[in-house]
Amino acid sequence: MSRRRPAGLLPVLAAALALGACAKGDLTAGGAPFDTRERHPIVLRDAPRSLDVFVGRAGGGLDPRQADDVARFGQDYRRSGRGGLVAEVPTGTGRELAARDTLDGIRRSLAQAGVSQGALQVRTYPVVDPGLASPIRLTYASLQAGLPHACGQWPEDAGVSSYKTDASNQPLWNLGCSTQANLAAQVADPLDLVRARSEGRLDTQKRMEAIRKLREGKDPSTEYRQEQSAISKAVGGK
Repeated sequence: MSRRRPAGLLPVLAAALALGACAKGDLTAGGAPFDTRERHPIVLRDAPRSLDVFVGRAGGGLDPRQADDVARFGQDYRRSGRGGLVAEVPTGTGRELAARDTLDGIRRSLAQAGVSQGALQVRTYPVVDPGLASPIRLTYASLQAGLPHACGQWPEDAGVSSYKTDASNQPLWNLGCSTQANLAAQVADPLDLVRARSEGRLDTQKRMEAIRKLREGKDPSTEYRQEQSAISKAVGGK
């Protein structure tokens, strides 16, 4: 004797399978992951970081602005540089003496930033148009955070040309790309996106002071005092 299955069992099973797929995160936007962090992941890669130092016509080294730029660039190289530091010097401009003075100024600014003279490798490159500004380009490789693709791509029409895409009520592929790119650009240390930093040394004196206050029945929290002035005095009134 066979048993008959309830007529409403198949719709219930279909609904359960659909809910299970949603729970696993199988939602996609045009075949791409639904989650912005999966659609536009932040990745780490070794990429070049460059600084163009422009050569003056009269030579004489670096001006204060460029000297400060080179010094900061040297500090960044010491902190996150991988490998050597390369200086590409233009040739064929007719201002070789000015380029040499600029290169000497670069060496002095890098030395002030703590970069050793042996870390700088000098190369040359030919100039196609001598009438254009041809800088000395400083380059080093560093660990940088970014996206594996460029933003502003629209693989699907954002309009109503496709009823299936328009009626799905799913985010477009480009949504969240600029936010992820800006976050990657603002991170000071890309390793912070991979792992947390180790804890620093504990302030033993502050800890003992808090324990003493607790033993005396006092509030161990820090008291902040804020001086408040009358509005009339703050705006210059009497």
